[in-house]
Amino acid sequence: MRKIDQDHTRFRDIVRGRIKRDLRKYVTSGELIGRQGKRYVSIPLPQIQLPRFRYGKNQKGGVGQGEGDVGEAVPGQEPGQGEAGEQEGQHSLEVDVSLQELAAILGEELELPHIEPRGKKAIRTRAGRFTGISRTGPKSLRHFKRTFKEALKRQISAGTYDPHNPIVVPIEEDHRYRFLSTRDEPQASAVVIYMMDVSGSMGREQKEIVRIEAFWIDTWLRSQYRNLEVEYIVHDAAAHVVDQHTFFHLRESGGTKISSAYELCLRVIEDKYPASEWNIYPFHFSDGDNWSSRDTERCVDLLRSNLLPASNQFSYGQVKSAYGSGQFKKDLDQALGREEKLVTSDILDRDGILPSIKTFLGKGR
Repeated sequence: MRKIDQDHTRFRDIVRGRIKRDLRKYVTSGELIGRQGKRYVSIPLPQIQLPRFRYGKNQKGGVGQGEGDVGEAVPGQEPGQGEAGEQEGQHSLEVDVSLQELAAILGEELELPHIEPRGKKAIRTRAGRFTGISRTGPKSLRHFKRTFKEALKRQISAGTYDPHNPIVVPIEEDHRYRFLSTRDEPQASAVVIYMMDVSGSMGREQKEIVRIEAFWIDTWLRSQYRNLEVEYIVHDAAAHVVDQHTFFHLRESGGTKISSAYELCLRVIEDKYPASEWNIYPFHFSDGDNWSSRDTERCVDLLRSNLLPASNQFSYGQVKSAYGSGQFKKDLDQALGREEKLVTSDILDRDGILPSIKTFLGKGR
């Protein structure tokens, strides 16, 4: 290994250790979401000590020992702005970390088990090696043995091959090329269906908590599944399928009918994601208010009869708000507390995000 590779590995280990140590801070602040790219996240690491020169006496001699007094400004430097202070400045260094590595850090910190997928969906993928032969292709992929064989067969059939003077000259139609064939390979596929109450009792802070938790749930599940789809459903008294931006920024002020979201979630599963081919993960977030006990009974029936049998796991996160009663989680725990596929969690504030993620993902389903 080259020296620079050793230094780079050591630096990545230092960065990884710093992220792991400050993981709770990154989760609760939510700043990583705004720095997310397609495959990487830019993480600011504070307190990185930068090297600097100090002017002073050097008894051993050397560079920088010309005229001047201790503490005198270096010629050409402009005086700093602001008042003097006695505290050392802080510096930040932004480091790009892959989402895969971020998921590994999350898994190690929360001790999350790897998921054993169930259904498999056939996905068109490229084979790992060249398994076919084609008549066309780039010169870099020319198969010399097959090309020579085709030329030899042509000359023998045409009677132009002389065994006493065995010269074989391929022509254009003799050329053969290695071909990277494609085939259908079964790959574990998963769909995450996020449902969120956007009624008047769910404020901006509650939605921000949901947004942060969804980011980390996505990060972990994408490390477990090669193919992951995400669906978003919002509901007040009625439910709608929306895009990601609308899901996290929509502001409503109506009542709450949770069964509307569960019914729509079931239709989405039946129409697009058969349980025999997909690993299904519905997540529902609300402050626990529902418009009536009758609608709660409808939700329990939908879960018991349809959603739980179709899902790997159904997760309900109750975000505390000033206006929410918190009753819905109590009703679910009482009615379906023995169902292994139902996992519920209380999220009191941002500090409750990591424990909630561990509750949801710690089963390894």
